[in-house]
Amino acid sequence: MIVKIKLPQPFTFEAGERAVLLLHGFTGHSADVRMLGRFLEKKGYTSHAPIYRGHGLPPEELIKSNPDQWWADVKAAFNHLKDLGYQEIAVAGLSLGGVLGLKLAYSEKIKGMVSMCAPMFFDNEEELTKGFREFSKEFKQLEQKDEAVIKEEVDTIMDNSKNLFIGVRDTVKEVKSNIDMIYTPTLVVQAEKDQMINTDSANYIYDNVESTQKEIKWYANSGHVITMDKEKDQLHEDIYAFLESLDWEV
Repeated sequence: MIVKIKLPQPFTFEAGERAVLLLHGFTGHSADVRMLGRFLEKKGYTSHAPIYRGHGLPPEELIKSNPDQWWADVKAAFNHLKDLGYQEIAVAGLSLGGVLGLKLAYSEKIKGMVSMCAPMFFDNEEELTKGFREFSKEFKQLEQKDEAVIKEEVDTIMDNSKNLFIGVRDTVKEVKSNIDMIYTPTLVVQAEKDQMINTDSANYIYDNVESTQKEIKWYANSGHVITMDKEKDQLHEDIYAFLESLDWEV
């Protein structure tokens, strides 16, 4: 018997006239940023978190999707907030969500950008592949499949994931080469115990965005998914302070 897993949903927490688009990481989904969304709601900020195509689903679905689709989903989420009537929108993105958020920062007019543990160097393919294998295995275990079946299915997924990783690499490279087109206020967040990406990425973003208002914050006791780690309360407060420092018209 295969157990049916309850799949995550996007969320919108409406609280005030200032809006924040929250973007999750690769293999992640809206749960990555839900606590941040709830925190911002209490502070009077509206937030919306989409789920990119292929995410929050079995790994077979993820490898059918690609970064162009995820980018389209981010733009659709941004437009969703505008359709709801929000004129001023800041963005906070984790990992791949940070990369896509930075792309939004040079493609659209946004109020401010918070990039959290966003990679700028595609030198983590091994970690990424290992992470993807782990994610696939855990999903199969939740479905309570037999170990032999899990191994076979995960091996097949990994064999078919090459194009996906090429797409991720190309997206990271594209955004890295356009970082100096960002003029919006930027907060760069980086976990010091991040095992997934090259932490020099944070310095690269900070050094190369053209914003006159920019800051970088390091978190000594956090890993890659910083939004759900030990220092999340401090992270929430720092993001709130950054948002409050922006020149909102509402």
